[in-house]
Amino acid sequence: MAKWIRRGLVAVLSVALLVALAALVLLRGSLPELDGEAALPGLAAPVRIQRDALGVATIDAAGEADAMRALGYLHAQERYFEMDLMRRTAAGELAALFGPVALDADRRHRMHRLRARIQADPDAFLGDRRDVARAYAEGVNAGLAALEVRPWPYLLLRARPEPWRVEDSLLVGYTMYFDLQDEANARELALWRMRPHLPPALFALLAHDGTSWDAPLIGGARGDAVLPGAAAVDLRRLPAPASPRAAAPRPTEVGSNNFAVSGALTADGRAIVADDMHLGLRAPNLWFRARLRYADAQAAGGRVDAAGFTLPGLPALVVGSNGHVAWGFTNSYGDWLDWRREPPCAARCPGSARHVERIRVAGGDAVALEIEETAWGPVLHRERDGSRLALRWSAHLPGSLNLGLADLVRAGDLDQALRLADRAAIPAQNLLIGDRNGRIAWKLLGPVPRRAPGCGGAEVAPADCAPWPLAGASGLALSDLTRAWTANNRVVDGALLARIGDGGYANGARARQIRDALFAKPRFAERDLLAIQLDDRAVFLERWWRLLGERARAGGTPALRELADAAAHWSGRADVGSTGYRIVRAWRLAVHERLLDGLAAPARAALGDGFALPDPPQFEGVAWPLVARRPPHLLPRRFPSWEALFEDAAREVRDELRARGPLAQRTWGERNTAAICHPLAAALPGFARGLLCMPAEPLPGDTHMPRVQRPDFGASERMVVAPGHEADGIVHMPGGQSGHPLSPFWGAGHRDWAQGRPTPFLPGQPRHELRLRPAR
Repeated sequence: MAKWIRRGLVAVLSVALLVALAALVLLRGSLPELDGEAALPGLAAPVRIQRDALGVATIDAAGEADAMRALGYLHAQERYFEMDLMRRTAAGELAALFGPVALDADRRHRMHRLRARIQADPDAFLGDRRDVARAYAEGVNAGLAALEVRPWPYLLLRARPEPWRVEDSLLVGYTMYFDLQDEANARELALWRMRPHLPPALFALLAHDGTSWDAPLIGGARGDAVLPGAAAVDLRRLPAPASPRAAAPRPTEVGSNNFAVSGALTADGRAIVADDMHLGLRAPNLWFRARLRYADAQAAGGRVDAAGFTLPGLPALVVGSNGHVAWGFTNSYGDWLDWRREPPCAARCPGSARHVERIRVAGGDAVALEIEETAWGPVLHRERDGSRLALRWSAHLPGSLNLGLADLVRAGDLDQALRLADRAAIPAQNLLIGDRNGRIAWKLLGPVPRRAPGCGGAEVAPADCAPWPLAGASGLALSDLTRAWTANNRVVDGALLARIGDGGYANGARARQIRDALFAKPRFAERDLLAIQLDDRAVFLERWWRLLGERARAGGTPALRELADAAAHWSGRADVGSTGYRIVRAWRLAVHERLLDGLAAPARAALGDGFALPDPPQFEGVAWPLVARRPPHLLPRRFPSWEALFEDAAREVRDELRARGPLAQRTWGERNTAAICHPLAAALPGFARGLLCMPAEPLPGDTHMPRVQRPDFGASERMVVAPGHEADGIVHMPGGQSGHPLSPFWGAGHRDWAQGRPTPFLPGQPRHELRLRPAR
């Protein structure tokens, strides 16, 4: 019997080994070729692709079309699945790959009918770049076809990749609209629903649009809110809901910094541009590093030599430097969406069109989605009285997107770069440019709404407002600056701000910390700007740490004392070993939640299940005056005193942390541990998930400081570069270049990003060379 058991075990192990070997062979079959020669149809002349030790690619081509064809080939070989996810996300087509689990996401995105809008008039999007876009798409399909086995994620999903079309590159661009703007316009909708149920002074308090931390490029700080007196607002006399408090939304923890210094602040007159775009993090990274070199009669000197970051799916260098200018951007939180209330109507509404979109579902029947679209935009909500809320969003309109960003590689100086940027259409961004002459400038990049007078600023547009078109951002620029900085905050004021609007700007603390660092020294080099990018000082939370200690000493309540004792050692940083930082951060947010709940209580009482709190990015400008002055008439009703509110917040934080062990051991690094994984990692059994993830290491940094960092959110790239001095430039990128876990470039460079070690901006010595020749 024992002999048969041994034979059975050997047989089982042999089968398991054969299955593992077969899987490994299949996996290796989808690795791209790094060396040798391959034919690429459509090339006008041979192309050389070199890769360094990190997989950073240098493409040498005869012209732009060949360079983009080769870039498409390279993107497909390394990142086709990730490109596919992006186009499907924008188009609302994920369920065709993942099945019913993706239907809700598809419904939300398909409401905007972006593929249909592109197909209706592709020339309006492509303009004079149609041939380049076609060359890129053909290169993508050739790169996919050249793999011996389809990319490994499709093996796991038991699916086959669908070919790349020219319009898919535009959908990749539209994916960034979803990532960078709120397609549901939830903040304005929540404010509009609340307004009728709050005294005007209380609504103004909740909608306050700035703080004492504001740090715009021009204009002053809005400052903290002026608290209304008891005659205007007394929470004790206003309706309150009978149910327990609602979960308050946490402020949007956005990132993205860019800043620059002109030649007046450097030893040799060079301008230096720093850029770190903070987005959701994954493996592989969103971006793909490349250097593009080719002849171009329209470029400065008749040749393009540009390095930086490409986005797989787009035939363009998104941010980087070309020896003449360097450019980078951050998201602009202007007002790019508006609601309008449409009157009730029967099934067929005058002035409306009906569209039926069919959503394909893997393993099931297609699902029909009926969409009503008015002249203002698609109807997303229906009110109890039968009226409809239609949404107008920049992304829906002609002129919202093109491939003009690709022209920046041709710019020879600041003025030409600004002119070229006027023609580019992407989700609106704060563009910073520096040139080799030492000049720097800020410009809003992307189209803006052209609203009629009286039709901007309200949560819901007046009924007599006509649908607005888009206009270029010409004139929305500040040139010949000495220092410049943006961090998703309000950048301008006055007439410029009136054109851009307020779509929920980030708290200005991060921008202020960058601004102050730029004014702290008379001279800068690249490593000085990198030090600002990596600044994790907790300047913003310092006063909350002092408040915690003060209230613990004054009130003497148990939870406050325990938190204050555990946080007594204050490093002043969001460093991985800090217990104090973690405690103070959590207590501040818990206090904010109680304040928000109390101030919005009358609206919640009136709206019931229809109530939603808006995202409160500027609530610090209300919360700090409240906790500093503690007025009785603005104390949330469920607390007998301000000390009780502070203690209740402390008790929640203490109990949550103590459930994990002693308070003194609850460090920031324990909570802020990297969770940067491939999108399909969750589909693997627990023991295998780590194969598709970057190391789970503690990370310094947080939201209200330049080094923005969460477990799966942070600097998707860091770049510090002076045009004309690219060899001195610095770059960081998490997640690595390749989407294949068996590639030598899977996770390459990630550890330098995590630990803040400088990586050269330009590619290093070539380790691999692939020659692409025209196919006969």
